[in-house]
This record gives sequence, structure tokens and C-alpha cells, in this order.
Amino acid sequence: MWDLLLRSGRVIDPASGRDETVDVAVRAGRIAAVATGLPEERAASTVDVCGRLVLPGLVDLHTHVWHGATYWGLDPEALAWRTGVTTWVDAGSAGAYAMEGLRRAVVDPAPFRVHAMINVSGLGLVGRTGEHHVLENLDVDAAVAVAAQHGDLVRGVKARIDRHTVGEHGLEPLRRAADLARRLQRPLMVHIGYGPPDLADVEPFLSEGDILTHCATGVATDLVADGRPTDALLRLRDAGVVFDLGHGSGAFDFDVLETELAAGIEPIVSTDLHIRSVHGPAFDLPTVMGKALAAGMGLTETVAAATVRPARALGLAAGTLEVGARADIAVFAAEHGRFPTVDVHGGVREAPIRLTNTATYAAGRLLPPYVAAPPPVWVPLSDAQRRAEADRHGRVRASVRHLDRPEDFDEPFPRPDRESEDPTATGAPR
Repeated sequence: MWDLLLRSGRVIDPASGRDETVDVAVRAGRIAAVATGLPEERAASTVDVCGRLVLPGLVDLHTHVWHGATYWGLDPEALAWRTGVTTWVDAGSAGAYAMEGLRRAVVDPAPFRVHAMINVSGLGLVGRTGEHHVLENLDVDAAVAVAAQHGDLVRGVKARIDRHTVGEHGLEPLRRAADLARRLQRPLMVHIGYGPPDLADVEPFLSEGDILTHCATGVATDLVADGRPTDALLRLRDAGVVFDLGHGSGAFDFDVLETELAAGIEPIVSTDLHIRSVHGPAFDLPTVMGKALAAGMGLTETVAAATVRPARALGLAAGTLEVGARADIAVFAAEHGRFPTVDVHGGVREAPIRLTNTATYAAGRLLPPYVAAPPPVWVPLSDAQRRAEADRHGRVRASVRHLDRPEDFDEPFPRPDRESEDPTATGAPR
């Protein structure tokens, strides 16, 4: 017997090269079969997903989910159930001093998978910025020892390298982060933004498999110039560095991304979702995938960039619907048309497809609705954002009250009101 049968959906699984209308069966939290005409009588529960997209559970490579303990943290459980994200990677919220806290408060209780990159600063992201201002907190030996205690959790090293974060110390925090990554034999993710240090300064510290995040930001002055990628960016491409979108509050520019795509630089699609960007302009991973589609990425390529590619970048067993894989599954309604999307500077492009999540399964279990807590007092919201948030919370609470059966998830979940999207409403770019 199967526990669950999803019948007649369009399965797009770039990891296996599959794009066809088939059934998906789940048993004991694993994918048991993917084929046409699977018999319903073998399933304890059958859900008709005809006309829907059935994707591997999405993998968001760049998030900040240590809520209640850091400036940037948000609660992923309030988002996973309505976005299809079943694997969350926290990008540096915790350093050596607090990795145990992240595990106990977020990772262990989560009904889905959460992995982490350890911040080179022991302080992590408890504050808005400045974690590199005191070099004594960048204790590489301590970080190596802590990572060894959490080897299944720590999948990489994170360092924010911009003038606000490094202060007077220039490249020294990056040197320590690179040393930490090499000692752990894990990828190094480097955040770039307002320089100095600039991309040309960062380049020598990155090698094959390392990750450059915010790769389409408009505030780094040496990513693209005169309508073409800079030599430093092309050298990183040729060296095998992984490029990560990391949309965030202020790190996505359509012109930059389109220039990179034209040069054969196709990034991983991630959100840099945190308590400020979740209210706009990033919102969630399906929204950012729509922006990638609007910039010219194809549907299959976009799905790959939010599933198997980030999983492979960190060596995660995720992002696929192959038989035997964990049954992390995201079901989407796909509406075709012309849907305006916006970058953080107000640039507009039209996406040909709008993806709306209708069901999210983690290890074969349907994630139920979960109401988000109000934003903390330090997060400024516009009046339009507050109205949209209150309206969505009301509709989610109604879903919780009236939810009796899995079939009740057949209608698309409440989406953030994109009309409230204001790129400047969440403060200074990040």
C-alpha cells in the first residue's frame, strides 16, 4: 500500500530530466513510484492534481530563519506550507557562539529540513550589521570545533563583505572566512554589496564550488559595466564559482541579471528571505522564481535553479522526485499570461507564468496552514503592506478554522498582495 498518490500532475524534475504527466506515489515518507496509470486502490489517500505542476520540494539556498534571536530572523513554518519550500538553508544567522541555539530553536522542531552556513563571526547576525567590527569574535578555531559538533547541520561558511560590515578591517574577515571554509572543506558564501571591498578584492578568495551571493545586485559597482560583465565576474564564472541570486530587500536588479544571463551566467534562484524582505519586494521563493522567468530564464531552468542546483551546491539529498528520495513535494497552480514583476529599484518586467502553491508535502506529510506572528517593532511597514498583511492573516486563519481534509488544499493559498510592493518600504538595501 501507498500512503499517498498524487494523480495526473505535470511532474517537472530536472534532476532526473523528467517533464511529463504522471502519477507520484509515496510510502513511508519516500517516493515509491513515478509512472502513468498507478492504481488508486493501492493508495490510502489519492489527490487529483490534474492541471497542476508537481515539483520537487523547493530548496532555498539563502534564508534567515533564526526568529526571536536575531535582527533578521523569520519563522519558516509560517511560509513553508504555502510556498513549496521544504529545504531551508540559513545563511549565517548563527556563528560559533550560537549554533547550538539555532539547532534547538529552529532546526530540530521544524517539520521540514533546515540546514545552516556558519557565520565566520561568532556573533552571527544578532544585529543589523557590524559583526566583523571586533576581530576577536572571528575565532576560526572555535568555529571549526563547533562545526565538527554539528557536522550534519553546517553545510558551508558565510561572510558578509561590504563596507558597513567589515568596518576598518578590510579583507581580514574574508581571509578568516576562507580559512574556515577550507578547514571545514565546505563552500564559502560571500555576500557583496556596497564596497569597498569590491568584487575584484573578493575574487582571489573564491574558488570552484564557492558561492557569490547577491550576484545581480545593482549596488555593487563592478559586477557589470557598459552593458557587459566585468572581467572579474567572468573570471569567477570560468573558475566554477556558483552564483546565487539572494534577492533580499535591495539586492536584485533586472538589468544586471539580464546582462549575466546573456553571458551564460545562470544563477541559483534564492530569496535572502528575512523579516524585512518577506513583506516585499522578495515575498517568497515562488515570487522570486517569477522574476527569474521575467528576466528570460525558462521554466525548467528556473525549477532546477530552485531545486536540484542549490541541493548539489551544498551536497544535500534534496531537490528531486526520483524513486527512493525523501517525499518532499510542491504542487503549484501555473497561470499563463503577462504578470508584472518589479526589482528593488522599480524596474518592471513581465513574467509569462505565475506560480501559486496549492500543497506542500514534507516527507510525504501535508504541511497545514500556520499563521505568522506580527513583524517585530524594528521592521518598518508601509500602510499598504500592513493592510495586505492583515488581510492575508485573516484568510489564513479562516483556512485553519475550516480545514478538515487534505482535499481542502486544492485552492491556491492566499498570496501577498503584490499591489503593495514598494521596493523602498523595507528600509536601506541589503
